[in-house]
Amino acid sequence: MGASSLRKSKRRAMSDINVVPYIDVMLVLLVIFMVTAPMVNPGVVNLPTVGGAKVQSLPPVFLTIDENEKVIVRKDGEPVQTLDKFELGAFAHSQAEKSAEQPVVLAADKSIKYEVVMDVMSKLKENGVKRVGLAVKSQ
Repeated sequence: MGASSLRKSKRRAMSDINVVPYIDVMLVLLVIFMVTAPMVNPGVVNLPTVGGAKVQSLPPVFLTIDENEKVIVRKDGEPVQTLDKFELGAFAHSQAEKSAEQPVVLAADKSIKYEVVMDVMSKLKENGVKRVGLAVKSQ
């Protein structure tokens, strides 16, 4: 009985897992992914070409709202016309009749209320101007 009890105590189940080989494999995989990730470029799309397509490059019309809530029309950087709230609708309608696809860029002083800018944008949209954008200063 003494010899058999000694054998049972020496044959204990091994409960430790050796994780060093797993760490080595994971580090090798990490290095492989780090090296190959910059080489993969999923954002590149090879676009087809069309013979009859033409690019419309209409220069935008700039509208500036100053601190007195007056709208100044600028073309090529030069002020052309000053509008008030009532003249803006007629200007937008005439602009849409000339070319509805010509973009209008709206630049407002940062002290102007948000409501005034939205009123100008809605007037432009109501009168047929399809493309209205906002100009901002980059940091």
